[in-house]
Amino acid sequence: MTHAVPSQTKLGMRLRRAYSTAELVVDAAVHILGLVVAIAAGSILLALALLHTAPEVFPALAVYVVTLVVVLGVSLAFNLWPNTPAKNYLARLDQAAIFLFIAGSYTPFLAVIGGTTSGVIMMSLVWGASLVGVALKLIVPERFGRVAILLYLAIGWSGVLVFQSLGQVLPSSTMWLLLAGGVTYSAGIIFHLWEKLKFQNALWHVFVVGGASLHLWAVIDCMVIARL
Repeated sequence: MTHAVPSQTKLGMRLRRAYSTAELVVDAAVHILGLVVAIAAGSILLALALLHTAPEVFPALAVYVVTLVVVLGVSLAFNLWPNTPAKNYLARLDQAAIFLFIAGSYTPFLAVIGGTTSGVIMMSLVWGASLVGVALKLIVPERFGRVAILLYLAIGWSGVLVFQSLGQVLPSSTMWLLLAGGVTYSAGIIFHLWEKLKFQNALWHVFVVGGASLHLWAVIDCMVIARL
């Protein structure tokens, strides 16, 4: 059995192929696993940071965990939503949430160098570009299309501009985890674009959850483990 996705031309999104029931089930399982890990590990991170290791960056950590849960939750809702007009609007939210998550992922690390000029500039650029991406996806998605992928990558890899500054204050293990997460996200785009491949969407989300998990561990590593 397959489930056709309705045309999304009005929102500037191409018609996607139909996914089988098996593909939808596997994709849902990947999302749910990611959400469970995000909520459980994120809650532990916030509790330990607030009460013991990093209370000064708790707001930044809260932003990160919230955007992580939101992006996975919205993605799950969009991919499983029945084929009604509401799915088109969930598509907007799904892609807009990615921009928020990218900025949210940077926030804890940039907060560590927040007292420096490079930290302030980088935080402003990341959030500014991400909010522009959110606005474009919500207001004029029909004029944005796949350019969004390039913007995702540009913002995601913009951290190389402050890589040396981060390397001076973060553990080497954290830096390796950050790099591994970035490579995992980027590699997953191959499957995002390979639409004819069976289980292509689920594979793409495996890489998303994998990259998110590596970055979550990086946050735990530098905000909790390294400070114990």
